[in-house]
Amino acid sequence: MLLAMVPAVAAAQDKGRMALHQQRLSELLVLTATAPTDNERYLASEQAVGELSAALEEDASERWKWQLPTVASVLTSPDAMLRIFTWAVVRDNGEYECFGAVQFYNEREEEYQYRLLNDKSEEIMNREESLLTPDNWLGAVYQEIIQTSHGDKTYYTLLGWNGVDNLTERKIIEPVILRGGVPQFGAPLFRRERNLRRVVLEYRNDAMVNLGYEEQYVEEVQRQRVKVRGTNRYRTEEKRKQHKEKMIIFDEVGPQVPGMEGLFQYYVPSGLELAYAFIDGKWELRNGAQGRLKDKKLNKAFEPLPKSAPAYGVR
Repeated sequence: MLLAMVPAVAAAQDKGRMALHQQRLSELLVLTATAPTDNERYLASEQAVGELSAALEEDASERWKWQLPTVASVLTSPDAMLRIFTWAVVRDNGEYECFGAVQFYNEREEEYQYRLLNDKSEEIMNREESLLTPDNWLGAVYQEIIQTSHGDKTYYTLLGWNGVDNLTERKIIEPVILRGGVPQFGAPLFRRERNLRRVVLEYRNDAMVNLGYEEQYVEEVQRQRVKVRGTNRYRTEEKRKQHKEKMIIFDEVGPQVPGMEGLFQYYVPSGLELAYAFIDGKWELRNGAQGRLKDKKLNKAFEPLPKSAPAYGVR
């Protein structure tokens, strides 16, 4: 009987320790947003990183269902191989710095591990093209995690936001791959955009830019040449087919007036929505997207962009 009780006692102890970690971490995360000074907010964030690290050292952490205050985000992939914690500290001057950790299953070591995230946003020059690591991270507070697969490969795509400063905000589509058992941020999954490893939308801080993963009805147009009966002429016929598909839908952004290219404090939505659909292991850029419709149906044809098209809205 005593031997039978041992696992139950151990499980109760694990639960108690994790509950205490969660309580302490929650209190510190609230202070990262509400403490009155920069120094106090940064001290709370430093302590939150320490508390989260201690929690992730626990064997029970990989199974723990986290409930954290809304100032922080915790996302877990459907296959439970990847979990990511993120939050931001806002300085008195309006600048943001992001913090967090990524917990993942290392297949080589056959165990769960974690890495702290080090926000190097201001030091990363080629943000759309750079291969990044947890130590060299384009900071964001992530809002969604999308798991996709092709063949024997699994991909995770994060949708995130960064308040940046008093002039601009940033939204990010960030692919993550567990390569060699360790998370790699950024991957060449965007078809026809050879060097693109992530999508970065930067825009005026009071603009409303949408980014989300939604299920929509897609109307695809297929064109084929058909010979006109009794002649040597051909005509083009169109066939339209509609089906449900989940897509990353986002607003194209661009300068309000010509000549402001690259000055993101003047970038606003252009009125055009674009979408990425995951097809054959790649995110395929499409135009004509119309997200958030009440009946979830498109009212015009939804076609891939031509192969020569630039990455509209991508900065």
